[in-house]
Amino acid sequence: MPDFSQDLTPDLLAVIERGLSRLRESHPDSAALLAAPRAAARVGQVILASDFALETLRRQPDLLADLLAHDGTTPVPQPVLFEDTPERWQEQLRLYRTAESTRLVWRDVHGLDDVDATLAGSTRLAEYCLTLGLEALEKEFARRHGVVRAEDGSVQRLVVFGLGKLGGGELNFSSDVDLVYAFPQNGESDGARSLAAEDYFARLGQRLAKLLDEPTVDGFCHRVDLRLRPFGNAGRVALSFAGMDHYFQREGRDWERYAWLKARAVAGDVEAGERWLESLRPFVYRRYLDYTALDGLREMKAAIAAEVARRELADDIKRGPGGIREIEFLVQALQLIRGGREPSLRERRLMPALRALVADRQVGAEEGAALGQAYRYLRRLENRLQMLRDAQTHALPESPTDRARIAATLDYASWEDLLRALDLQRDRVSREFAELLAPRRGQAAPGALAHYWRALPDGGEASALADAGFTDAASADHVLRDFARYPGVRGLSDASRARLDRVLPSLLDAAARSSQPDAALRRILPLLQSILRRASYLALLDEQPSALARLVDVLARSAWLADRLAAFPLLLDELLDARVSGPLPDRDSLRVNYAELGEDGDAESALRALNERRLALSFRIAMAALDRRQAARDSTRQLAWLADEVVAAVLRMAEAEVVAAHGPLAGGRFAIIGYGSLGGEELGFGSDLDLVFLFDAPADAVSDGARPLEAGRWYARLAQKIVALLGAESGAGRLYEVDVRLRPDGAKGLLVSSMASFREYQRERAWTWEHQALVRARAVAGDDGLIMAFEDIRDATLSRMRDPQKLREDVVSMRKRMRGELDRSDVARFDLKQGEGGLVDLEFLLQYRVLRESSAVPALLTPRNTASLIAALQSAGRIDEATAHALTQAHSVFLSEGLACTLDRRPRLVTENAAIATARAAVRNVLAAHELAFNG
Repeated sequence: MPDFSQDLTPDLLAVIERGLSRLRESHPDSAALLAAPRAAARVGQVILASDFALETLRRQPDLLADLLAHDGTTPVPQPVLFEDTPERWQEQLRLYRTAESTRLVWRDVHGLDDVDATLAGSTRLAEYCLTLGLEALEKEFARRHGVVRAEDGSVQRLVVFGLGKLGGGELNFSSDVDLVYAFPQNGESDGARSLAAEDYFARLGQRLAKLLDEPTVDGFCHRVDLRLRPFGNAGRVALSFAGMDHYFQREGRDWERYAWLKARAVAGDVEAGERWLESLRPFVYRRYLDYTALDGLREMKAAIAAEVARRELADDIKRGPGGIREIEFLVQALQLIRGGREPSLRERRLMPALRALVADRQVGAEEGAALGQAYRYLRRLENRLQMLRDAQTHALPESPTDRARIAATLDYASWEDLLRALDLQRDRVSREFAELLAPRRGQAAPGALAHYWRALPDGGEASALADAGFTDAASADHVLRDFARYPGVRGLSDASRARLDRVLPSLLDAAARSSQPDAALRRILPLLQSILRRASYLALLDEQPSALARLVDVLARSAWLADRLAAFPLLLDELLDARVSGPLPDRDSLRVNYAELGEDGDAESALRALNERRLALSFRIAMAALDRRQAARDSTRQLAWLADEVVAAVLRMAEAEVVAAHGPLAGGRFAIIGYGSLGGEELGFGSDLDLVFLFDAPADAVSDGARPLEAGRWYARLAQKIVALLGAESGAGRLYEVDVRLRPDGAKGLLVSSMASFREYQRERAWTWEHQALVRARAVAGDDGLIMAFEDIRDATLSRMRDPQKLREDVVSMRKRMRGELDRSDVARFDLKQGEGGLVDLEFLLQYRVLRESSAVPALLTPRNTASLIAALQSAGRIDEATAHALTQAHSVFLSEGLACTLDRRPRLVTENAAIATARAAVRNVLAAHELAFNG
C-alpha cells in the first residue's frame, strides 16, 4: 500500500483497498491510471473520505484522469441543455453536479482548498445549475406560452431568491437550497396559450424545482425547499413584487428578518431582484434597535434546545449546543440590532459580517477570531460528514468505521482526539452565545440614572445605561435624548418637571431590572408623552412606588397592555385598584354592573361610560392572564361574557334611538346571535364579534312614529345602528369591530333575517360549514321568546339525520380549503389556530361529531364551548376518558399560548414546544380515528 496508509488501521486499509478494486474494475483506463502507486495513494485518500466520490469516479472515468493530471484546478465544464432534447436535461445536470462536487471533495481532501473555498464552490455550483435549468425552461415556456408582458409592454422574468446559506454564499456540500420565487410586475404571456403572470411563473418555478430535485437513476441535482416563501406551504408559489411588499408590510415575522437578511437574487432577473431587496431593507434592518430581536433569539434558541433534547440531537453540530446555528444566530442578531444604523453590518456572508462586527466593536477582536475559527472548524467537519455519502446530515456518525474514516481524513489519530478538539470549539461558541443572551444589570452606581437623566439632552453618558443593564445603551440614549427635547417635556411647569425628574429615573431603574429592559423603556416613553400634561398621573407614579413598579413590570411583559395604557392612561388607575389582583366578577355580577347603561342620557356619554367600563374590566382580565392567576379558558369566557353585556347595552341604546326616530313597532321581536369565538365563549383580547341579527313581526306591521317604517326596514335600521355604535370612536376608543358575514347568504344577504327566512335557509340552502358554525352559535341579547325560537331552529338543524360519508367529505373539504388559505405555519413556526393539529382542527372535529350524532344524543346540542362539548361527548359515552382528557388539555394549551401571543402583540405563530407537540398529537390521533384527513 502507499506510504500515507502506514498509520491506518486494518479496517481503514480495507476500505481503501475495496474502493480501489472497484474503481479498477469499473473501466480499463481507471485500472491503468491506478497502477501508479502515487496515483493510487491520492485516490485512496479520497476514497477513505467519500463513498460518493468513489461512485462518481466509477461512473465518470474521464473525471479521474483529469483530477490526477490537474488536481481539479479547473471546474468541470457546464453542460449545454439543448432545446430539442429536454428529456436529457435532468441527466445532464445530475452528472455535472456529481462531477463538480467530486472535484470539490478532491481539493478539500488534499488540502488544495480551504473551507471558505469549498463553501463558495458549492454555492457557485448550485447557482450554475439553477441558471442552466431556468434558462432552458424559459425557452420552453416561451415556445408554449410566449413571454410575460406587463401593461407597459415590458418583458417580465422570474426572479429566484436564494435564502439561508445559498443567499450567504456559504452553501454546505450536500445542502438543500432555500428558494423563493417572485416577479416584478403582473401581466399576461403573449403566446397562443396565454397565462396570467402568477400562473406562468408558478408553473415555471415548479418545473425548475422538479428539474433539480426529482430523484432519477442519476440521483438528484439539488434538493429544493420552497417553504420559506410568504405563507409557507399555504402560500402561492410565485408572487409579484407588489404581493411580496404587501406580505412583509402586514404579515412579516421576526424569524423572516433572519431569513431575508441573507437573501440574494441567484437566478433569473437578478438585477430586478437585487433592486427589490433594497426596498425590503427597512423590514430587515430597523432604524433603531428592535428590542424584541434578542427576545426572538432567546425564543428560537429555547425552541432549538427543546428540539435537541426531544430528538436527542446533542451530537448535531448544526443545532446542538455550541453548534453552527448558535454562531449564525449570534452574528445575525447583532446585525439586526445595529444594521439599520451601520451599513457595514448589512452583510449576507457570515465571516465578513463577523469581521464588520469586530470593526464596529460589537464583538471583541479575540472573541471574533475565536468564533471565526470555530465556524470554519464546524463547517469543515459538516462538509466531511456530508461528503461521506452525499447525505444532508449534521449528526456525528455512530458507526465506528465511519468515525475512524472521518477522523483519519481530518488528520486526527483517533475519534477521541477529534471529539476533544470539537468540544473545545463548541464550548467557546456556547460561552459567547450565552453571554449575548444574558442581560447585563445591577452594575449602576446609586443615583447614576438620576444624574444621567438630569444632564440630558446635551450632557450625560450612555455608559450609565449600559451599566444599569440596557442591552443597547446607544439606542436607549438616543431615544431618551429625543424625549428630553420633546416640546411637551420642555413646556412642563416647574412642579411637573420636578415630578418627572423623580419619576423617570425610577422608571429607568425599574426597567433595567425588568425581564426586558429595552422593551420596557421603549414602551414607557409613549405612555409618558401621553400623560405629561396630566399632573394626576405623574403624581400617581411619583407617590406610589408600587404602582410604578407594577407598571414597568406590565410594560416589560406585554406590548398589548403597553399600547392600551399609552392610548388610555385612565387604565393606570387599575394598577392601584385592589380588584386588579383579586377575583374577577362572575356572569351575574357583570349583568348587574351593565344593566343600567344605555337606558337614558345622551348617547355619547353613555357610549363613553360603557367603553370605559369595558376597558377597565378587559384590563383586569388581561392582568389575570398575564400573571397566570387563572386559566386561559376562564379569561376567554369572561371576555365573551363582557361582550354579551356590552352588546345588550348597545341594543338598548340603539333601540331607543330607532324608536325616537320612527316610533315603536307593535308585536315585533329582535335577537342578536353570537357566532364564532363569541358564541363559543372563547373570545380573545381585541377580537371582533361575529353577529347575526334576527327579527319576527306581523306581516303588515308598521312602526308608529313620525317617520314610520315597515318591519324589515325598521329592524334593518336597528341592526345598522348597533353595528355603528359598537364601532364608533369615543374618548375611550371603540367597543368592538363587528363581522356580519356569517348571516344567511353572506355578504349578498340582508343584514337582518326574519325568523321564517332563517328557518327556511337553514333547512333548504345552508351549506354544511354553515351548520358547523351553528354548533357554536349562541343568543347574546334580545327577546326571550325569539331566542327560544332560534334555539328550536338550531336544535332541529343540528339534529337532522345526515349521510355520514357525505358529512365527512364536506367537513374535510372545507377544512382543507381553510388551511390552504389561512394557515400561516412555516418551517419555523406553528399557527396555533389554523395549523395542522391546531385549534380549528379540534373545533372541526367536535362540530363533525355534533352534526353526526346529535340526532341520537340530544345532550350534544346544549354546549357551545369546546371544553363543554368534549365533556358532553364523554358523558354520552362517545369518547373515552383518556381521549377527553387529552383533547381538553390540548385545547387549554392552544388557548394559553394564543393569549400569550396576543398580550405581547405577536402573531399566533409559535415555535413548537413539548406541550404544543403533545397537544397536536392528541388532536391528530383523534382525527385519524375519525378518518378526517384534513392534511392530506
